[in-house]
Amino acid sequence: MAKLSLFERRRRRVRTALKSRSGTRPRLSVHRTGQHIYAQIISDAEGRTLAAASSLGADKSGANVEAASQVGKDIAAAAKKAGVTTVVFDRGGFLFHGRVKALADAAREGGLEF
Repeated sequence: MAKLSLFERRRRRVRTALKSRSGTRPRLSVHRTGQHIYAQIISDAEGRTLAAASSLGADKSGANVEAASQVGKDIAAAAKKAGVTTVVFDRGGFLFHGRVKALADAAREGGLEF
């Protein structure tokens, strides 16, 4: 078996811990690239995406903390519309600071509980 990167090891560790603690709550999954940030609320029980938001689009600027905050507000609004109030936060292999933290804080302010 090939040696896993530090990112992949962190991602697997976070996901495994979440699955043991989440119960039936959907997860708020975050993906970050150099240019954009994406968020999805995923129901693992049903295997489908309940809500999604990203920094793609004309009204948003790509890779900065302000864009991540806007995505957090958007995902919280989309979750309310889908009837989701509590989630578990899946940061993937990304460290919890900067854009990931800004997205999480904005989602909490928007009404999501995690």
